[in-house]
Amino acid sequence: MKTFYLSLTVFTLLLTSCIPARKYEDLKAKSEQCQEELNALKAQSEKAITENKELTENLKNSQREVITVQTELTDVKRRFKDKEEQYEKLENLYDAVLSRYDRLLASTANENSSLSSSLEQTKLDLQRKEDELNKLQRDLEALRRELEEKQRALEAREKRVKELEDLIAQKDAAVNALKDKIQQALLAYKDKGLTVEEKNGKVYVSLEAKLLFPSGSTKVDSKGKAAIIELAKALEGENDLEIVVEGHTDTDKLKSSVHPKSNWELSVLRATSVVEIMTANSSIDPKILSAAGRGEFLPIGTDKAKNRRIEVILTPNLNKLFEIISSDQ
Repeated sequence: MKTFYLSLTVFTLLLTSCIPARKYEDLKAKSEQCQEELNALKAQSEKAITENKELTENLKNSQREVITVQTELTDVKRRFKDKEEQYEKLENLYDAVLSRYDRLLASTANENSSLSSSLEQTKLDLQRKEDELNKLQRDLEALRRELEEKQRALEAREKRVKELEDLIAQKDAAVNALKDKIQQALLAYKDKGLTVEEKNGKVYVSLEAKLLFPSGSTKVDSKGKAAIIELAKALEGENDLEIVVEGHTDTDKLKSSVHPKSNWELSVLRATSVVEIMTANSSIDPKILSAAGRGEFLPIGTDKAKNRRIEVILTPNLNKLFEIISSDQ
C-alpha cells in the first residue's frame, strides 16, 4: 500500500507537469473511486465469511438443542411411567380399603358397636387415600401436558433442522452441478491453465494470466476472450449467485511511468477487463458481478506463473438459510 501511495505521488507530479489540471483531477477522482470500491469489496468478502461461519454455528446449535429436547422428553416419559405405576398401586389399595369398608357396613348390629372406632379410622384412611389418588391424577395430567409440550417442541426443532439440512444439501448439490456444468463448458481449456474446483461451498474458476493477457497488459487477447465468453455463457440464467472476479499478480514489482503502475492496479484492471467481456457477451445480470484486485498478496504457491491469475468465485445465495435461522432465534 505504501508503494501504491508513492507511485500515486510520482504520478501526480508527472501529471501536474505535463497535462491540464482538469484531466489530472479526473484521473485522481477515478483513482480514489477504485480505492473505495476495493475497500467495499474487501468488506463484503469479510462479511460473507463471517455470515458463513455464523450459519454453520447456528446449525450446530440447533442440532445440540434437538439432542437436549430428546433427553428431556425421555426423562418426562420415565417420570410419567413412574406416576402411572404409583397410581395403579394406590388404586388397588383404594379398592381394598373400600372393600373392607363395605364388609364393615354389612356386619351385624352387635359388631357395629365394637367396630365403630375401626370403621371411623377406615373412613379416614379411605378419605386420605382418595385425596392422594386425586393428587396423583392431577400430577399425571400435568405430566401429560408437559410431555405433549416437549413433544411439540421437539417436532418443531426437528422440522427446522430438517429444513436447514435440506437447504444445505440443495445448495451443495447446486454448487456441484454448477461446477460440473462449467467444467464441461470449459473442457477445451482444461490443460491450458484453467482449473475448476469447489471449496467451502463456493466454485472457484482459476485462469492463469498466460491464458488471458500478454505480459504486463490489462487487455485480454483473443484466445483468453474466447475462454471468458464460454464461461459467461455457461453462467447465463444462474441469477441466484454472487460472482466476484479477482485479479492476482506475482511479487515482481512493476516499473512503469504509465498505468498500470503497481500490482494492485494491474490486478484490478485485469479483473475489470474480464467483467466487461462477460457482461458484453452474455445475459448475466451485472448486479451479481463485481471486480476486485488482490495484487500479490494472496498467492497459491511459489510458482509465479500460477500466482499470476484471474479467479472467478461463484457464491450461492444463502438468504433462505438466513431466514430459517432468524425465525428460530
